[in-house]
Amino acid sequence: MARKKDALDRLVVFLAKRDGIDKLVKTFQYVGKLCHYHLQETHPALANRFKKLEIASGLSRKAFRTGRFLTGYNALRTTTYPDTKLQILAILGNGGEMVYWFFDHFVWLAKVGVLDSHLAKRFCYISAFGEAFGYIFFNTAEFILISRGLEAEKKCTQELAQLLEEEKKEKVAGGVVSVVTERMKQVKARIAVIRLQRVMSVMAIIANLADFFIALADVEPNPFVNHAITLGLSGLASAWAGWYRNWPD
Repeated sequence: MARKKDALDRLVVFLAKRDGIDKLVKTFQYVGKLCHYHLQETHPALANRFKKLEIASGLSRKAFRTGRFLTGYNALRTTTYPDTKLQILAILGNGGEMVYWFFDHFVWLAKVGVLDSHLAKRFCYISAFGEAFGYIFFNTAEFILISRGLEAEKKCTQELAQLLEEEKKEKVAGGVVSVVTERMKQVKARIAVIRLQRVMSVMAIIANLADFFIALADVEPNPFVNHAITLGLSGLASAWAGWYRNWPD
């Protein structure tokens, strides 16, 4: 008899994925940012260590994501979309994200000294602008999917109510209810899938909004989005939503 996978098995699978490692290191990065902010006045030496953790984690993520810009292109090339509206949103979203990933390589090279360090700010702006642009369309698509899912769930609920009535009538008449029961199981399964997809869409929206705030810190700096707490909490929200979405079944 095959052994059932436990939490450790799923963690190993999760960390074997590039996205899994990225979410773990992203957690380190933004925990480091928050700890540095909290300790910089009371324990400056310890705060400096957390700052180094933040910087090292950020650079590690950029190196680890080399070639990631091809993911968006491959998604556009291989994914079948249900309609033109979602396809256009996917093209715009993935296009912005491809710009983000591509120029993120140059940000990394400038920060480690391979390219002139003064170029890092310019590359950061282009990368963050592409990221923010893409997330607007990704979230629009997710809201459309949630809306359609609610409509589909409403229809399934109505169908389920009708089947329940049929089941009651057949029981009263002493008929065979196996066919109706099987149809009810299928409708309940469809509802479960719709609800799971909605949860995943909500997680995607949370992650995208959090990353949108982080991108705004480079595109349109202001005291709110550039505050250590805003960036730290946004980074953790994005990382943990990503943990949920990528966690193995």
